[in-house]
Amino acid sequence: MYSYTTSGVCAKQISFNIDNGAVKNVVFYGGCPGNLIGVSQLIEGMRIEEAISKLRGISCGGKATSCPDQLSKALEEAIKRQVG
Repeated sequence: MYSYTTSGVCAKQISFNIDNGAVKNVVFYGGCPGNLIGVSQLIEGMRIEEAISKLRGISCGGKATSCPDQLSKALEEAIKRQVG
């Protein structure tokens, strides 16, 4: 289980698993429940690299980041932990 503390968004934390290179069990703590449950279900089982590619750089309103963008950062950090 990975846990990531977000920055600059409504959700405060994201937790998830990586199983054989696929994203599993994504949970956002805080934020817009319906949208974030939707994002979580859409990427369930997706290859981690594909999820990062799809989510990276999405902004929210006038913010430079978003909950999906923060998830891409969390996934990138998880990859670094696995390699390191």
